[in-house]
Amino acid sequence: MKKIFFNGKIATIEKENPFAEGVVVSNGKIIFVGTNDDVLKHKDDNTQIIDLNGKLMVPGFIDSHMHLLNLGFFMRNIDLSGTRSIEDLKACISDYMARNNVEPGSWILGRGWNQDYFDEKVFPTKYDLNDISKEQPIMITRACGHAVVVNSKAMELCGINRYTKQVEGGSMDLDENGEPNGIFRENAIDLIKERMPKADIKSIKEAILTAQERALSCGLTSVQSDDLESAAGAGYEEVIQAYKELASEGRMKIRLYEQCLLPTMDALADFFDKGYYPGWGNEYFRLGPLKLLTDGSLGARTAYLSEEYSDSPGNYGISTYTQDELDKLVFYAHDRNMSAAIHCIGDKAMYMAFESIEKAKKKSPDKKVRHSIVHCQITDEKLLERFRELDVIAHVQPIFLDYDLHIVEDRVGAERAKWTYNWKTLIDKGVHVAFGSDCPVEPCNVMHGIYAAVTRKDLSGYPEGGWLPEQKISVEEALYGFTMGAAYAAFEENIKGSIREDKLADFTVLNEDIFEIEHDRLKDVEVAATIVNGEIMWGSL
Repeated sequence: MKKIFFNGKIATIEKENPFAEGVVVSNGKIIFVGTNDDVLKHKDDNTQIIDLNGKLMVPGFIDSHMHLLNLGFFMRNIDLSGTRSIEDLKACISDYMARNNVEPGSWILGRGWNQDYFDEKVFPTKYDLNDISKEQPIMITRACGHAVVVNSKAMELCGINRYTKQVEGGSMDLDENGEPNGIFRENAIDLIKERMPKADIKSIKEAILTAQERALSCGLTSVQSDDLESAAGAGYEEVIQAYKELASEGRMKIRLYEQCLLPTMDALADFFDKGYYPGWGNEYFRLGPLKLLTDGSLGARTAYLSEEYSDSPGNYGISTYTQDELDKLVFYAHDRNMSAAIHCIGDKAMYMAFESIEKAKKKSPDKKVRHSIVHCQITDEKLLERFRELDVIAHVQPIFLDYDLHIVEDRVGAERAKWTYNWKTLIDKGVHVAFGSDCPVEPCNVMHGIYAAVTRKDLSGYPEGGWLPEQKISVEEALYGFTMGAAYAAFEENIKGSIREDKLADFTVLNEDIFEIEHDRLKDVEVAATIVNGEIMWGSL
């Protein structure tokens, strides 16, 4: 059936025709964009007419970096994001256990706590979790996902004690007696996850479907997601199988481009040996770049820095790879036309990533790749220029400012902080910038991301005038980051990201005109409807 959406304000993201009033859709694709009079000329006896009632329609929002499967598991476990002390955290877990009649011996999982929001800004330990239970294994993940805390029962089940060796590219914190205190960072987290009960394909599919509804409610029609190591005990093939089944069953409502976390040469080689490749899949689930985690997070002080942390002398963070290891992984992928999307929060990690990318490009030029850096937080003038020189995409999460603007100067000092989150500089240099959320590290609310990019404020409106206000960008530039910018990162700029003929009929309809309202109100704009393939998947019109 043909559909005509009319009587709206259509922001096309096309330079030659930036605004229109209506769109004609047939078989999931846009066949015409124009005025109300012109689109209504396409009406016939088999046409559905949808009145936008003056609302703003934009290209379907795209989140260029998130963790959809992790979001699904997060939504089914304990949400610790609102806790403001260790006692508060303990009470939240205890209350959950009491209300849910948990089975003896089952794992208790929570995520979202952040010690910087506590009255005493320290990590909880196994001793705190032991106060809740010594019989039930408990694991709680920091908001960033780069540190976890477990109780003694969990360590017992995982065979961890004072004789357990430290893990390269990670750390297991010890107490004053040399005993593991329950805090595990970066690669050391695998000591726990590898021994947890294995998630099956049924539970993986259920988590994806749960998260999908949350994403749709935020206006997302496409996501670029890092999922392959998100399910405890499950391998990458089981996650791929879950997505493949959902797509074949017609239960995928959004389009997903997988950022493939394959952290070792063995895993990466196995991926290709088994016939997988970038682009494998269909319009609802497709395999994309190699995802690599080179360091941690600023909040957990595991981001890898060139100079020590200002508030933790002698600490430079954690590098999860040597330069040689990173070089080999990036080149192996690059040589097979697989782009690399490399997680870098610290500047030292970024220098390593650029070195690997440059070596790969020189050794094997003319490959069909679009390498990228995910997060791009602690930069300097030279690093910002390297994005342009090497034509590397910047995957940016504007909503990170909501928390990070309060800690970045403490972590790296005022001088280094001036070179952080420099998105306008990247845009002005002509760098391809793709916006996302890193959900569930932060919610996947696109309007919060647009607000943060435009105002440079946290969600409470602090600071007045914005933090590093010279890095503010326009509403148009922010919207571009969540549409065409993100589409480019997935080689999809010719089929999505703007509203023009022959592109997919993926749209987001907003209740207010973001081009006209005060910028401080951007964060409060609600999604009226999310439309994928011409069908309303969330909301109503």
